[in-house]
Amino acid sequence: MNFTPYQKFVVAVLAFLQFTVVLDFMILSPLGALLLDELDVSTKQFGAVVSAYAFSAGVAGVLAAGFADKFDRKKLLLFFYSGFVLGTLLCGIAPSYEFLFAARMVTGLFGGVIGSISFAIIADLFPFQVRGRVMGFVMTAFSAAQVLGIPLGLYLSNHWGWHAPFLMIVAVSALVGVVILLYLKPIDEHLKAPSEGNALRHLFKTLAEARYFWAFAATTLLAVGGFMLMPFGSTFLVHNVGIPFDQLPIIYVVTGVASFIAGPLLGRLSDSIGKYPLFAMGSALAVVLVVYYCGIGKTPLAIVIALNVVLFIAITARMVSAQALSSAVPDSQDRGAFMSINSSLQQLAGGVASSVAGFIVVQTAHGPLLHYEELGYVVSGAIVITLILMFKVNRLVQAKLSASQPPAAHAAPSAE
Repeated sequence: MNFTPYQKFVVAVLAFLQFTVVLDFMILSPLGALLLDELDVSTKQFGAVVSAYAFSAGVAGVLAAGFADKFDRKKLLLFFYSGFVLGTLLCGIAPSYEFLFAARMVTGLFGGVIGSISFAIIADLFPFQVRGRVMGFVMTAFSAAQVLGIPLGLYLSNHWGWHAPFLMIVAVSALVGVVILLYLKPIDEHLKAPSEGNALRHLFKTLAEARYFWAFAATTLLAVGGFMLMPFGSTFLVHNVGIPFDQLPIIYVVTGVASFIAGPLLGRLSDSIGKYPLFAMGSALAVVLVVYYCGIGKTPLAIVIALNVVLFIAITARMVSAQALSSAVPDSQDRGAFMSINSSLQQLAGGVASSVAGFIVVQTAHGPLLHYEELGYVVSGAIVITLILMFKVNRLVQAKLSASQPPAAHAAPSAE
């Protein structure tokens, strides 16, 4: 399938939008070492800041689910994106830990819903057969955030303080919002399908649908790894692995470039060999690397970069294939609600995971983190359980796709 110029524009603008949202979340990880000192907070308090975004995003997802299929998706996207920009601005002017905590809650209330709206738009506009390819491009937002955003954020924070990266995100996001307002067409085809008139009834109907349970369970656990390991990633590298703080951008840039290249290729591969086979391969590789990575001590920079590159390729394979597979689960009239609930469950699970990680990991008086290896075992266990749940999701999707195919024509008589 060759994409039209407008379809290419939609993919590009959604990828750039995701870049700003992902960067807003990811920027806290490299700033962790600075915030622990400048705001004089503990690892538990820092974990709570990360959780504040996740919990508020989870609540917002549930509240928005009933209305997600009642409006033009473009209007819904602009509303939540505007709130996200406001919340990020509050982070950029936060004078204290308490203010930053509240600002992260505001950002999460709006930003946490944006991903679900974006994925609903993708499912609306692109058939399942090429959805892995589209997801692969959009998921490069994670890589771009590492390649461009995080190093620039670290540079700005080193020169103008930790507020500067958030203000940078506000400026970029405002431009993206204008582009969406002016050039994205209305996305309202789903409004023509019959649906529940009452938003609350629509929410409970979607929650009660037995076919959706397995996807909800699988994507809930999918978030555990990132939320448990990422908040303390930079602190672990600096104090346990022995990487100087000023060399962290090198790791993020190289890893991001590799993921940026791998994302579209993995998306095409998922459409070629199947979404679940790719998810299984990425999961197996991730389990091995997470267990090994979380237990390393002082390690040369080159080896750390190599481990990060392979680990993030495995993570990208899992995320691209899982999102593409899950997008085929809901019916069109439930798509917005399904995506919102899915995102909400991920965020809530991630919030719990961040809080648990903050209690497990302890920073010693001399700097190194204790019990980071235990996090690796917990994350690996979650990956294995998710692999089993996604197997069930894959079977449901295949059954749905088979049922939607028109009956095959009778074969012509043999020439023999």
